[in-house]
Amino acid sequence: MNPFILSMMISNLALGTIITATSYHWFMAWIGLEMNTLAIIPILAKQHHPRATEAATKYFIIQMTASSIILFSSIFNAYHTGTWDITQLTTHPTPSLLTIALAMKLGLVPMHFWLPEVMQGVNTMTALIITTWQKLPPMFLLYLTANQLPMVILLLLAISSTLISGWSGLNQTQLRKIMAYSSIGHLGWMFAILSTSQKLLLFTLTMYLLMTIPIFLIFISSTTKTIKDLGMLWTTSPTSCTMTMVIFMALGGLPPLSGFLPKWLILEELTTNHLIPLATMLTLTSLLSLMFYMRLTYTTTLTV
Repeated sequence: MNPFILSMMISNLALGTIITATSYHWFMAWIGLEMNTLAIIPILAKQHHPRATEAATKYFIIQMTASSIILFSSIFNAYHTGTWDITQLTTHPTPSLLTIALAMKLGLVPMHFWLPEVMQGVNTMTALIITTWQKLPPMFLLYLTANQLPMVILLLLAISSTLISGWSGLNQTQLRKIMAYSSIGHLGWMFAILSTSQKLLLFTLTMYLLMTIPIFLIFISSTTKTIKDLGMLWTTSPTSCTMTMVIFMALGGLPPLSGFLPKWLILEELTTNHLIPLATMLTLTSLLSLMFYMRLTYTTTLTV
């Protein structure tokens, strides 16, 4: 891709996110989401490969469907309330439709099937953008509307995402698919705390980004794509191999690493709010995710 066109696409990607994050008007937020989506499509398809084209098509269809639901729900709410304010979701179907649409954009269960396939069809750098930067616009909207979203739907999405992500991640050998299921699992934890503590939501999101970006940069620099490649990482870069092991254990939430802190705080917050069954279910389902993280760590250490 021409460097000028690539820089323009990345600028529009950033601009769309900024517009969505700073909007209190539903129509402006929707415009930001559309700019963000349209800017990343050429980046997804820049490889001129059938799999990249397929990934771009799937991503476009899913994002456009979710954006259409968001626009419909905002128009429906504005028609009944007379305001386009993002924080005024008083019409009954609007919060539920908005939650489902944003969960579809993020790739939560049961609207998650597109995410692993799209990430597998693009290169590692583009997969990094999908799992980090592309999560920000929907998360900003969730943050602004957190107090008005239906808690039952949020908790169902949270539990199913943590369960299915751990279960599905066990069968994978491609690192990009594994990181896709890792993203789904972490988003499940964020949805569990969304309606209870927005500050903890931002902290969990920040910790997820700080752990995910370095592991992808290691994959990019070492051209690591499969679990088999992890076994050869020590021979090329012992430092990268050590960092990979530590980050995998942190993503799994092993104490005393950084990934344990947000999960511990979320469980403490849920227990304080008398949601002990939910905290117990999240803890049990996270054991599956921890299992495939430890499998990756073990694979990385085979040649040490």
